[in-house]
Amino acid sequence: PPSRPAAPTPAAPAPTPEPPPAPAVTTLDAAARAALPFTVDLPAGFEIVTGRPGPDFRIYTIRRGDRSFAMIYAGPASQFPIYSGEVREAAGRASVVSTEDGVRHAREHLFQRPDATPREIHVWTMSLEGPDRALAERIAQSVDVRQIAP
Repeated sequence: PPSRPAAPTPAAPAPTPEPPPAPAVTTLDAAARAALPFTVDLPAGFEIVTGRPGPDFRIYTIRRGDRSFAMIYAGPASQFPIYSGEVREAAGRASVVSTEDGVRHAREHLFQRPDATPREIHVWTMSLEGPDRALAERIAQSVDVRQIAP
């Protein structure tokens, strides 16, 4: 019997190239820092970096080199408090203060803004020792929310 020609094989669709991964860390320049919903006094040699954001929040790290000193969450609902201690209300924020060896340490701060986005700005210090700990606390305490234009 005569042989039949083979049926053409359908062409496989070309693979869709995957988008390049988002950079793990982005260092914020002066313009990006000016657009943040908060201000912070950065000592010389420090930078603010951000990783991948969530659908409705962002987390920023304040660091010098590879060492993180403070973190800032800006979004609808933070996990405040993360440290144990006395919660005090002052200067438009709630702060967690702990006492160790007779020394008070402000470990984290929460700003709540019910009529603004982001609704919450949560700042916390990293677990550091000595002068780095004092510097982390000073940086965290310098964070303030930007005023909302009427």
